[in-house]
Amino acid sequence: MMKTRIGILKPGAAPENLAAVQGDYDFLFRQLLGEDDFDYVAYDVEKGIFPPNAMVTDGWIITGSRHGVYEDHAWIAPLERLIRDIQAAGRPLVGICFGHQIVAQALGGRVERAASGWIAGPQTYTDTTGREFHVNAWHRDQVVEAPPGAEVFASGAECPIAGLRYTGPILTLQPHPEFSMPYLAGLFEERGAALPEAVQAATLTSMQYGFVDQVSMGQVLREILKSGARGR
Repeated sequence: MMKTRIGILKPGAAPENLAAVQGDYDFLFRQLLGEDDFDYVAYDVEKGIFPPNAMVTDGWIITGSRHGVYEDHAWIAPLERLIRDIQAAGRPLVGICFGHQIVAQALGGRVERAASGWIAGPQTYTDTTGREFHVNAWHRDQVVEAPPGAEVFASGAECPIAGLRYTGPILTLQPHPEFSMPYLAGLFEERGAALPEAVQAATLTSMQYGFVDQVSMGQVLREILKSGARGR
């Protein structure tokens, strides 16, 4: 059986020490989604390495990043153009954290620093059916205005636009379904000092007692991405 080809667009990288032990962002998605149904190719867009066009893979993932989507980087505008090309081509796209934000900005939404400040650790979100799910988060920017035609399908107490669906099919999430609890602990060790003290304390507590729905969230992402192979 032919595997679905997935392009992973990397606008950033994990801290070097963490990546050496637990893997960089593209590895986390390979781990979450598995190798049975998918082949992967990564593009380091932060370094200006882009695919030739939106059609070279069956589906796409945009990972997280330490950057803000509103920052002045030479690769932001080409990434936004690629997002629009992916949507126009009808290729599936999953955007996570920075990916969630850059897709929204590229398609007419607005991203800002959140009034609530940093959000880190396992968080509870509610979908449009009222079902709760739990995913790790690490961000202080948020989508504050959804693009025209986008459906808000998930919300959190401090993150009203936590998940968006678009025609495409495109699905984006502010939190990180690819982050396991051990990975979050490693990220906290590397970057936790950037969090305010109260957020540090709350994150440590939530890491000790919280849990995340990685298996079910992985299945949601797999279904979106596999639709690309069905459209060949």
